[in-house]
Amino acid sequence: MKKKTLAKIGVFAAAAALAVVSAACGSNNDSSDAGDATGLPDKIVIGYQNIPNGDLIVKHDGLLEAAFGDSVTIEWKLFDSGGSVNEAILAGAIDIGLVGSSPASRGISSGIEYQIPWIFDVIGKAEALAVKGGINSIADLKGKTIATPFASTSHYSLLAALEEAGLSESDVKVIDSEPDAILAAWQQGDIDGAYVWNPVLAKLTADGGKVLITSEDLSKKGKTTYDLAVVTTSFATKYPAAVQTWLDQQNAAVTKIREDVDGAAKSIAAELNIPEADAKQQLSELIFLSASEQAGAEYLGGGLARNLFAAAQFNLKLGKIESVKEESAYNAAILTTFASAAK
Repeated sequence: MKKKTLAKIGVFAAAAALAVVSAACGSNNDSSDAGDATGLPDKIVIGYQNIPNGDLIVKHDGLLEAAFGDSVTIEWKLFDSGGSVNEAILAGAIDIGLVGSSPASRGISSGIEYQIPWIFDVIGKAEALAVKGGINSIADLKGKTIATPFASTSHYSLLAALEEAGLSESDVKVIDSEPDAILAAWQQGDIDGAYVWNPVLAKLTADGGKVLITSEDLSKKGKTTYDLAVVTTSFATKYPAAVQTWLDQQNAAVTKIREDVDGAAKSIAAELNIPEADAKQQLSELIFLSASEQAGAEYLGGGLARNLFAAAQFNLKLGKIESVKEESAYNAAILTTFASAAK
C-alpha cells in the first residue's frame, strides 16, 4: 500500500507541473481510457522493438512497474518495425511506441495523431548495409536484391545511399522484409544484402557480411536518423503525469547506460538472448542523450523537427508519401515539456 501511495504522490506532482498540456480526450486504447481519481490510466500499452537501447532496459528492469506500483498496469507489445507501430497507433492498439525518424516523419505527414517527447537514441553504426562477398561498392548493387523493412529508418538510409551513388530503386531490387525474415533470407541465399539494425545486423556480419555504409556515414552527409518515442496526442493530453513518469524511467535507463554499461548490457543481453559482450558492443554503436541534452535546441528544441521535415521532403521526392505538411506541423508534433521537467 505504501508503494502505491508514494507512486501516486509522485505523479500528482508531475501532473501539477504539466497542467499546461492536460485537458483533452482519452486514449484510443479503451483499456487505458478508464483511469481513476488520481488522473492515471488503469493501463499503459507500450509498443517496443528489439533494439539495444534504453527502452529494453526499462522493460527488463521493471522500472515502470516500480515507478507506478499497483496504480497502473504496464503491457508491452513487441513490433518488428516503425511501420508496424504506426499501424498499431492508427488502430488504437497502443499508447506509446518506438518508431524511427523516417516512419515518424511519414506518420506526421499522413496526419497520425501522435507527438514525440523522447529520443531513444541517435542511430550510428547500429544500422548499416551488409552485403555478400563480391559486392565492394554501392555501385555494385545494380541488379542485386537488397532487403530492408519498408517505411523504416533503414529503408530511408538505403534510399539515401542509393541516391548518393547515382542509383535508383529501379536499378536495385529492393524488397520489403522484417529483421527476422531478413536473417532467414540471408542464410538461405535469397538476398545479396540488407540494410537493417542490430541485433540482426550483427548476425549478418558474423555470417560473413561486409558493411558498405552505415547510418553514421549517412549522418555526416546530412541524413541523420533517430529512434523516437511517440505517444498518442489523446494520451499525452489526458495523462501527462503518466507520460512524465514514463520519461523519467527512460532517462534513468540512459544514466545506467552511461554509468553502468556492464549492467545495461546485462539487461539488453537478457532481452535479446545474446551474449553480454555483444550487447555491450551494440550499445556502443548508438548515441544516447540525457533528458537535459534532448531538451536543447539541437534536438527536441528545434533540430529534430527540421530533420523530420527534411525526411518528409525526401520521402515525397521518392514517392513514398503523397504530401508534406507545413514545417510548423513537425515542430508542433515535438514536446519539450517532459524532457525539461525530467528528474
